Amino acid sequence: MDKIDQIRVLNTGLNSGPWNMALDEVLMMNYVNEKIPILRIYGWKPPTVSIGYFQSLDEEVDIEKCRQEGIDVVRRMTGGGTVFHDSELTYSFITKVYPLNIMESYSLICDPVVTCISKLGFDAKFVPLNDIIISNNKKVSGNAHTRKNNALLQHGTILLDVDVERMFSVLKVPSEKIKDKMINDVKARVSGLNKAFEQVAFALKKSFGEKFAAQIVDGSLTIQEKEDTQKLANEKYRSDSWNLRNKMK
Repeated sequence: MDKIDQIRVLNTGLNSGPWNMALDEVLMMNYVNEKIPILRIYGWKPPTVSIGYFQSLDEEVDIEKCRQEGIDVVRRMTGGGTVFHDSELTYSFITKVYPLNIMESYSLICDPVVTCISKLGFDAKFVPLNDIIISNNKKVSGNAHTRKNNALLQHGTILLDVDVERMFSVLKVPSEKIKDKMINDVKARVSGLNKAFEQVAFALKKSFGEKFAAQIVDGSLTIQEKEDTQKLANEKYRSDSWNLRNKMK
């Protein structure tokens, strides 16, 4: 693969679900310098339920309960299942230098995430297709990606804490009996790192720099990127035509 010179790092803080998803798309579709990929580090305020590109929002999520709880709901442009974003660090990595093979590209970009978690004192490893687990076989990171505009965007979570009961309170489950079983199953399989956001962010930046032997350059969004993101969030990621699209077909 071609050599990467620098990595543009954007720590964009805590933002709404529609804004976060819009910014990912804006950065990806306007990304031109293939020698300087983008690493974005961010979180969610308010908490957000995101669904995969191919899912039905109406079938997966109790939309009314989310409204009552002040929880955002948004469809991602990547595949995968429903995710409850609350106490976590989320990253996006956008690059035009990547293997065409899907498994190889997941492995390439998950590798610095594994290194990051290992730097924090855990025995972490990548589990294909797109998960990262620690020594007790508990999942601490899930990842998804899409390819557009000759670029790859991969985003993923690094769990800091997990509130399984709250997560299932806004998901649609056939019965209380099944819900109880699913809650116990998730508790057995998923864990948070119990680390501070900025501590994980620092380790993640360092790990990406080491992986690609590239200079880390902390940056900020341009005025144009902010304006484009707000416009796209309002017109697409807050719209029923996008979020409910599988129901409306």
